[in-house]
Amino acid sequence: MTAIVVGGLIVAGALVWAVRVGMRVMDQESPRPTPEQQPKLPDGGAVREMREMREPDEMPRVERGGSRLMPYEIHHSGSRTGKDQKRKRWLPGSSGAFGSGGPGHV
Repeated sequence: MTAIVVGGLIVAGALVWAVRVGMRVMDQESPRPTPEQQPKLPDGGAVREMREMREPDEMPRVERGGSRLMPYEIHHSGSRTGKDQKRKRWLPGSSGAFGSGGPGHV
C-alpha cells in the first residue's frame, strides 16, 4: 500500500513539474499578435481557385538512331491544359462508380 502512495506522489510531482516547465517556456515565447497584426483579405476579396480540364502530356518519341532526350527537352509536368475545356458529364446507362463491379458502358 505504501508503494502505491509513494508512486502516486511521484507521478503527481512529475505532473506539477511538467506544468511549471511548460509555463516557463510559454513566458519566453514571443507575444501573440494583436488583432491589427492579423492577416487581412486582399482588396479584391478571397482568391478563387481555377478549374481546368487536364490531359496527359506524352513523352516525345525519339526515332531509332536519334539522339537521346535531355532533361531540358522533357516537360516539367505529366499533364497539360486540355484543348477541350468542356466537363465530361455522366451519361445515363453508362458505368457506375470506379470499382463498382459493373460491366462498364452498356
